[in-house]
Amino acid sequence: MSEHLRAGFRFKPYEKPFQTPFEVLFEVFKELIVHTSGDFDEAIDWLRELDTEYKLSTPDYSIEDFIEDLKKKGYIQEDIGANGEKGMSITAKTERVIRQAALDQIFGKLKKAGSGNHKTKSKGHGDEHTGDKSAFQFGDSIDKIDLTESIKNAQVNNGVDRFKLTENDLVVEETQLKAQMSTVLMIDISHSMILYGEDRITPAKKVAMALTELITSRYPKDTIDILVFGNDAWTIPIKELPYLQVGPYHTNTVAGLQLAMDILRRKRNTNKQIFMITDGKPSCVRERNGDYYKNSNGLDSYITDKCYNQAAQARKLHIPITTFMIASDPYLQQFVNKFTKANQGKAFYTGLKGLGEMIFEDYENNRKKRIR
Repeated sequence: MSEHLRAGFRFKPYEKPFQTPFEVLFEVFKELIVHTSGDFDEAIDWLRELDTEYKLSTPDYSIEDFIEDLKKKGYIQEDIGANGEKGMSITAKTERVIRQAALDQIFGKLKKAGSGNHKTKSKGHGDEHTGDKSAFQFGDSIDKIDLTESIKNAQVNNGVDRFKLTENDLVVEETQLKAQMSTVLMIDISHSMILYGEDRITPAKKVAMALTELITSRYPKDTIDILVFGNDAWTIPIKELPYLQVGPYHTNTVAGLQLAMDILRRKRNTNKQIFMITDGKPSCVRERNGDYYKNSNGLDSYITDKCYNQAAQARKLHIPITTFMIASDPYLQQFVNKFTKANQGKAFYTGLKGLGEMIFEDYENNRKKRIR
């Protein structure tokens, strides 16, 4: 490179954005409060240990100062326990901040899309411009006519001296129709989600928090419901996601699917889908008499056949199921393959890394069949 070219470029060392002592500690605190399922005291104990090792606080700003600021800013509040003991708990403001942080962490590097609903591939009377042009046809909206291109066509077709604009000169800008989406996110909270020294539940609930924040902020016309499944299945409100914990449960996938379809049957949106995050095999079903049939030893055909039946039922209802299998056991993949085939859905065999991006992209891509 010549001296002249080099003179045109000036580089300076990267400077980390300035953060106050509170902001430094708050970033760590938000992560810890998710890992501890909303337990403030445990999160602060971890923060003190990290502070000892990494010097997060300063001589002028201690952990006690940080706790006092959390109170003043409305992130924590005094709480009375079941036995009458006083303590601290996080507030709704913190719950929202945690969801926003999860959204930024998981989806922050992805391209921002316009607010609203999901685009279909069909071009016609929509509300999002594609940049494509087409000849005017009877029934096209007048406000979609591209005047610049239409006048240019008139000049080419009819000459400048005797300017005349005809219907054949008109060009419209194509737009894409948008479709509303109803999503149910199923999260496995069976005991295996924390077995073998790997915390799988924290990334799963981070994804749930990010997805709910994405939908409620960017796609307000869409709906999202979160359900968890262990021995049984039940829905949880968005505000409870930071507190979600694994229980001493088996995996009743059938109960989760039944509840998910019951939820989606009541939705008016045409587009419906189920996302299922799980790491293990179905090992439990509830019988009609209320008893549980459980078998953790291998894939029990009595249980798996009921899962396949639910997958086929969802297919009849035009509800695709996308399974995110966060385990790499080839034996279990056989079940997921057959389950996916019964539903004609999709399956991703993935570790925890990149789980959020995969769910985001699949959410964006699961759109209604295109219409003209």
